[in-house]
Amino acid sequence: MGVVGTAALRDGGAALPHGFWAAVRVWLEKPQVANRRLCGAAIEAEETVPLGEIGEASPPVAAVWGDGSGEGRERRAASAGASELGRLWTEVRGQLPAGHGGLQPPLTAWGGPGHGSELRAVLRTLLPRGRPAGPPAPPAKELAVQDVSNGTVTFLPLEENSEGKYQIKKCNIYQIQLRHIKDEEWSMSIVAPFSEDWVSDGIAYPKLAWLGNELLSKLAKWSVEQKPSEFKSTLSLISVAKYSKVYQDLKEKYKEMVKVWPEVTDPEKFVYEDVAIATYLLILWEEERKEKGLTKKQSFVDLGCGNGLLVHILNNEGHSGRGIDVRRRKIWDMYGPETHLEESTIMPGDSHLFPDTDWLIGNHSDELTPWIPVIAARSSYSCCYFVLPCCFFDFHGKYSRRQSKKTQYREYLDFVAQVGFVCGFHVEEDCLRIPSTKRVSLIGKNRTYPPTEWALIDKQITQYINNRQTCAVVTCDRRLGFNHNTHADGVRKEVGSELPEDETETAGTIWMPEFQPRQKVEQIRNCASLPRDFVDDVVLNVANLLLNATPQESCSNMRGGNTNTWNQGESLSLKEVAEHLNKETLKRLKSEYGGLQTLLKNNHQVFEVLNGRVHIRDWRKEKPSRRAKPEVKRRLSAEAFKTRLCWFFIHHPDGCSLPSESCPYAHGTEELRQSQTIKKKKHIQ
Repeated sequence: MGVVGTAALRDGGAALPHGFWAAVRVWLEKPQVANRRLCGAAIEAEETVPLGEIGEASPPVAAVWGDGSGEGRERRAASAGASELGRLWTEVRGQLPAGHGGLQPPLTAWGGPGHGSELRAVLRTLLPRGRPAGPPAPPAKELAVQDVSNGTVTFLPLEENSEGKYQIKKCNIYQIQLRHIKDEEWSMSIVAPFSEDWVSDGIAYPKLAWLGNELLSKLAKWSVEQKPSEFKSTLSLISVAKYSKVYQDLKEKYKEMVKVWPEVTDPEKFVYEDVAIATYLLILWEEERKEKGLTKKQSFVDLGCGNGLLVHILNNEGHSGRGIDVRRRKIWDMYGPETHLEESTIMPGDSHLFPDTDWLIGNHSDELTPWIPVIAARSSYSCCYFVLPCCFFDFHGKYSRRQSKKTQYREYLDFVAQVGFVCGFHVEEDCLRIPSTKRVSLIGKNRTYPPTEWALIDKQITQYINNRQTCAVVTCDRRLGFNHNTHADGVRKEVGSELPEDETETAGTIWMPEFQPRQKVEQIRNCASLPRDFVDDVVLNVANLLLNATPQESCSNMRGGNTNTWNQGESLSLKEVAEHLNKETLKRLKSEYGGLQTLLKNNHQVFEVLNGRVHIRDWRKEKPSRRAKPEVKRRLSAEAFKTRLCWFFIHHPDGCSLPSESCPYAHGTEELRQSQTIKKKKHIQ
């Protein structure tokens, strides 16, 4: 009873005790990184409070903190909230027992002989990730009291009574303690004085076993880690509380999109990613309107809008704007006339400026990404931009690394941010909460220069682009441009000969003729378009190569009590496999993205490619996923069952390693089922 868990720490790098307080700060400000059922925490107020008794009882302060909806910014100055936090501290302090520093053993008492007489108090509201099935419960509030001199932080859960006063929910008090044993040895513990009465709601307060295992292990790891993150924390520029509410509203509003998604891409990833990006932009723009005293909602243009869902959501939420992409998507027809999407090639130049637009958006905009700050700067002094870089492109083609000390992603983000600075923007960086490894956004909404200095900035932009251009064709009057009558090396060149057909008449001045927009017709080069007989031959050749690479090593296969041997073959590197294929086959594979490796991975039924080595897949070792599959994926799996012949049943010398009833593929034509295609709705209801 009392001690929930203890972890031993060894600090060889002098990280403690500072690392402990850094870990506590993560748990205070970003509890969602440990507790996935939380969206985050809103820091309502933070202040140093006296250890002893102060003043007389003060009026209730419940109204000061509101309903936890995030109307006040978490990062706002605590000057207004400091005095109120002091009153709350007085109110709460009186509910704790006198003596022993106001805390019940086995909690470590605050203060003590030789220790300071002040504590650090942080009031936070815990924000749930999902929306509860029943009526919403009041937001969970906590007063976290840090005693640096004693190495403890005590969490006091608060609940509001009928009189509007806060009371400590004593059953859920817990304390995190750090103790120095000797030399490099430290100890961290989590203590709950009323563990037998602990009330778990499964969200803000998981079971005590979770605190003693999951939370404690993460805090211990964070405390001794000295690797600083190269990215900012998520949602650092907007209210997390507001984000949580708006995201849940939009997720509920657009969840039907998952069921009717007509593209080949993963519906859950793309729908919820665009919902999250739309949520971020809506809150960012709302706060901009408050800062600038605007009433009209911002207009936008999404350059390289892809499936157009982000445009659809923003249009539906009252923002006028459009999306432009070089290639029309099937899903565009589902949105209706209220969503404005255009199929057009964007060539950075005078014909693609947007002087009447408030914001330009680049959501995974690939080759347009570095151009978006330039287009925004040259469109108007008031035009802002938001980019979410993904693939690495420079102004004229693929981005080439220049620094080995940074990750490629960090280096590319720094490059795009530098473009924004050169264009005269005060560039801000934030990390979004989306299901993607590329989650960092760059935002330019304020200028670093007055309007009268635009000519100097424009010249600076041109020089910067020229310096990065590795194969410049022409420079005219010190301005990067390419007109219909431009001459290069004495030879007249026509812009129309280098532009897509639909851009030849309105091209005007193009800022970089070497710019290559993506092709209107997307080339499929992932081995999926290769003839089936060619793929089958390669698969059979590679499988035989693996099976015959060494003397057959057998594995036990239990079927109905009988032990049969099944040849798993040997593993070979991709290079070794390639050396055994003929030149004509390799030449054909090299024309595809990924080549041999992609073809083998596409044939998931037969092969497993791990760390550059190819193995025959043994289906007996396949473990079912711990996580429950979403409904769409479960339906796809069920409908695909026994719709293809088992390769091992037909080609492997020992047959299939699984009995027919366990194998997802058909053991013979008599088991084949007809493939069922999921019927898609044509329009959103």
